[in-house]
Parts: sequence; C-alpha cells; structure tokens
Amino acid sequence: MTHWIKRLLAAGATALALGSVTMAVSSPAFAKDEAKPAVTAPAAAAASAAPSAPASPEAPAAVPNKGDTAWIMMCTALVVLMTLPGLGLFYGGLVRSKNMLSVLMQCMVIFSLIAVLWAVYGYSIAFTPGNAFFGGFDRLFLAGLTPESMGATFSKGVVIPEFSFFSFQGAFATITCCLIIGAFAERAKFSAVLAFIVLWFTFSYLPIAHMVWFWPGPDAYTDAAAAEAATAASGWLFQMGALDFAGGTVVHINAAVAGLVGAYVIGKRIGFGKEAMKPHSLTLTMVGASLLWFGWFGFNAGSALEASGGAALAFANTFLATSAAVLTWSLGEWMGKGKPSMLGAASGAVAGLVAVTPAAGFVGPMGAIIIGLISGFLCLWGVTGLKRMLGADDSLDVFGVHGVGGIVGALLTGVFAAPALGGTGIYDYVANAVSADYSIVGQVWVQAKAVLTTIVWSGVVSFIAFKLVDMVIGLRVSEDAEREGLDISSHGETAYES
Repeated sequence: MTHWIKRLLAAGATALALGSVTMAVSSPAFAKDEAKPAVTAPAAAAASAAPSAPASPEAPAAVPNKGDTAWIMMCTALVVLMTLPGLGLFYGGLVRSKNMLSVLMQCMVIFSLIAVLWAVYGYSIAFTPGNAFFGGFDRLFLAGLTPESMGATFSKGVVIPEFSFFSFQGAFATITCCLIIGAFAERAKFSAVLAFIVLWFTFSYLPIAHMVWFWPGPDAYTDAAAAEAATAASGWLFQMGALDFAGGTVVHINAAVAGLVGAYVIGKRIGFGKEAMKPHSLTLTMVGASLLWFGWFGFNAGSALEASGGAALAFANTFLATSAAVLTWSLGEWMGKGKPSMLGAASGAVAGLVAVTPAAGFVGPMGAIIIGLISGFLCLWGVTGLKRMLGADDSLDVFGVHGVGGIVGALLTGVFAAPALGGTGIYDYVANAVSADYSIVGQVWVQAKAVLTTIVWSGVVSFIAFKLVDMVIGLRVSEDAEREGLDISSHGETAYES
C-alpha cells in the first residue's frame, strides 16, 4: 500500500510540475516591443499596493531619482541583514547548542541558493507578464536587463533602475525560504532541506508572489478602457484587489504553512515532550530579534519603492506596531505565567513585525498600534494553545508567529486601510485620486480569499514536495545523528569549543 501511495504522490507532483510549466509557457506572454497593459483602477491599491513589473518599453523615457535609487538599494541591504545575521541568530539562539551551526548553515546556503535561482528564473516567473498565476520567461537568466532598464514605482512617471527592484525582491525571496526551516529544526537532513526549498520556491513562492504583486505599473492607467483591458495581465489576487504591502501572504503565511506541513511530515524530535529542549542562548535570540526589527524597516518601508511619504508611513507603522506587540505579549505572559520573559518580548517583537507587514503602507499609526496589540495576544496563543491543538512539533513556532501573525495582519489590513479609520483607502490611478468608496466588509472578504488561497496553495505544494524529497533522499537524519546534534553529524564542526 505504501508503495502505491508513494507512486501516486510522485505522479501528482509530476502533473503539478508539468501543469505549472505548461501554464507559464502557454500564457499570453507579451512581446518586448508591445506596450504592457494596465491594471484596473479598482484593483490598484493605494500608492504602494505591491511591487510592480518593469516599466513598459514604449513608455516615455524617464530618469530615475537618485534619492529613490539610493533608498531602495539601502533597503535591500537591510533585508539581507534580516536573514544574515538576524534570522540566523534568532533561530540559532532558540535551538540547543549542538544544533546552532546547522541553523546558521541552512540560512547561509538557502539564502545563496535562492539568490542564484532568483536570477536564473525566479524573477522572470514572478514579475513578468504571463497569466494570472505565473509570469513568463522574458527575464530568464536576466535576459535584456541592463543598467538602463527601468522599473515602475507607485507614482506615475517615477521609475527606479530595474536592477534595484530585482535585488530588493530577491532579498524577499531569500528570507521567505529561510523562515521555513525553523519549524523542523534539529532533525532534517541538510540535503533534503535544500531539495525541498528548490521545489517550494519554484511552485509556491513564485506563483504566490505573481498572484499578489504582479501588475504593469501606474503609467498604464490612462483611461477606464485601458485599465479594464489590463486586469487580465495582473496577478489573480491582485485582480481581486487584495492588499499586501510587504508580504503578509507572500512571505509569512506562505512560509508558515510550509513549515507546519514539514513539522507534520518529518515528525517530532526525539524526546519531544519528555526531555528539556530549552533555547541555548536567549542572548543571541535577543540580538537576532533586534536585527530583524532593524532590517524590517527596509522590508516594509522599502516596499513603497520610493523615498516618499508612503515609505515614511510604513516606517512609522513598523516602529509602532512592533512596540505594541512586545507589550501585549509580555503582558499576556505576565498574566498567564506570573512572569514576563525575554523570549516572550523578542517573540512579541517578531509577531508585531509580521502582523504589520501587509498593512504597513495602508493603515494609519493608530491602526498599526491596534494591529500590534491584537497580534501580540493572538500570537502568544498561537505558540501555546493553538500549538497544543495542532499537535505538531513546530520547533521554533514558525506557524504560531508567522502564520497567525500573517493571517491577523492580512485581515486587519482590510479593516484599518479604511479612510474613516485613518487608512489610505484605495487609490484610483485613472481618476488620480483616492476612491470615494471603501467597504470594510468587502475588503476583509477579499483579504480572507487571499489568505485561504495562500494556505491551500502552499499546503498542497509543500506536502507533495516533502513527500517527493522523502522518497528520493529521505527527510530525516538517523536517530544517532539527531542525538549527537546536526552540527557534528551534518557539518563536522561545533559552535562552542569546550
């Protein structure tokens, strides 16, 4: 029976891969000498809805502002800092000392692997015209990308060098893939982790990024007819009007679901629930969380793609929501356990950062504070009550923080983006004004559909990818290797010499 189940899973994965490639190849790709169509005005989010596609080759030549260019490159460096060393130290401090280097190694190598794949095919599939689910191959191996290539921003007539947009989005892809490993830390084969990441990046991250963030840019908004014609060229969830400023769905929910599936498929750590598995260095975890917070200003504010008021709003909201979440997580621990912990404060900071990510450029400061306050409490429940309900050994609480925080932030974005509640509303690029109509109920429903789509898509892809890797490589190290620690058994070195 097991043999036939494995064959069935392999066949299903093959069909998914072939279907994905077929959709990408057969999609109505636009020739480079054709003007790229516009997005519909109702689908365009306020002044910084989502990273855009390269500017149309037929658009009037525009000169990038040096300030905007410097800003986006600086923000890219900050996002890199989030992964190396921020996430590495945050995760590394949470595992046992015998697995410290394995976490750092996975972060370093996954980061480098995805950076290369992003240049080879990832950027093209995510951010060039194709169909509603996959981009095309116009930028395969970065074909045609030169220092003179310009990319759209969220202001008409304002562009940035496409290389800067390519790098910024590449940094997003790298940290998203690294987030996953925390859910099954301390027990997975290094080779299996890398193989899974390649499959998941290709069939989950890239299509979700395309669905949520791909649009041809504001300069295509010339009139209602052009806007309507362009709707089909945008990503599926962007067409619906889903708001995700910097990655609540694309990054956090997407990665959290993959991590949770991995925790189930790989199984629990030896001794889980029976032996103490305390973090070996909360000092390093605090340092990592602080670097994450610092880098997150580039993550969120940089998603405005310009050194603008929208970037300043996202910056302020990142500052406020995170602080609010630290307070409520610590308060929740204080009330529930009698003592607030350093681990709780650091976890609360990450929870607030996650929750404000989709909302950063859409909500007002008071809305950001409320999102932070709510996410602090709910993510604390996510790593305690919900974790017990799910029954998975999510080693570093990836789903409890990134999954719960991402869902909370995505849904509350629909609430607090309302102009009546201090949000920016929906910008109509045809009328060149904020739309007078905003329905909180309607937008929350759109946000819910984006969340559900991401959960199902990532869940299915992750399960198939894990099963394929398990059949070919095997997911888990031996019991002896796990007890010895992955630092020695997988990498032949130790973090600390006695």
